[in-house]
Amino acid sequence: MKNLEWIPCVNAEALAEAAARRWIDVLAGLKPGDAALHIALSGGRTAGPLFGAVVALARQRRILWERVHFFWADERCVPPDHAESNFRLARARLLEPLNIAPNQIHRIRGEAPPDEAAAEASAELGRVVRERANGQPVLDLVLLGMGEDGHVASLFPGVADTPAPGGAPYRAVIAPKPPPARVTLDYGPLAVAREVWVLVSGSGKADALRASLGPDARTPLARVIQARARTVLFSDVPVQ
Repeated sequence: MKNLEWIPCVNAEALAEAAARRWIDVLAGLKPGDAALHIALSGGRTAGPLFGAVVALARQRRILWERVHFFWADERCVPPDHAESNFRLARARLLEPLNIAPNQIHRIRGEAPPDEAAAEASAELGRVVRERANGQPVLDLVLLGMGEDGHVASLFPGVADTPAPGGAPYRAVIAPKPPPARVTLDYGPLAVAREVWVLVSGSGKADALRASLGPDARTPLARVIQARARTVLFSDVPVQ
């Protein structure tokens, strides 16, 4: 696919290392007078190793972390100290080791009612990220995984995808896997983000990945790729 940059990796460890090196290279280019970078994180099995690799590499480079703000691509509707919380994973593996200041962390309040949490997250993203495209806040980088059904963030196949009220960037969804109540970035902000990187690891995802790459594919990952001029895919999954 012309709008897909494919970065093949030999295994999950190499995938985390490759994505971390590319991320650190981007951050190392920040200068004191530059505009802040706005990054949305994901959870899942690929996130922990990625965060660990980023922290290890960051010790070797000078990074202006005070110029980086962190959001989330999605969150499970659980308290922030719950084992299923995407925020909890990022805090333990990335944010605390890097001493990121609280005012740079914009978590989704998973403990709140889902519609309320989605509205609050949309308002916060709009407050901090001022640039717009197609009416959506423009994130600099969104990091995504992909599930064995082709879902990204908490955009699942077969789940009603009525846009959020007023075209808000976040919406509440009911996922087909536990925990079901979630808040997710919608397709709109994923389409306009400057960079979207998708990390796909594990042989069990080969069918979903293959099904996402055709011109007529309709998985959530396919919809993201088709809506963008360029998406970066880090994968240790052979699909030939």
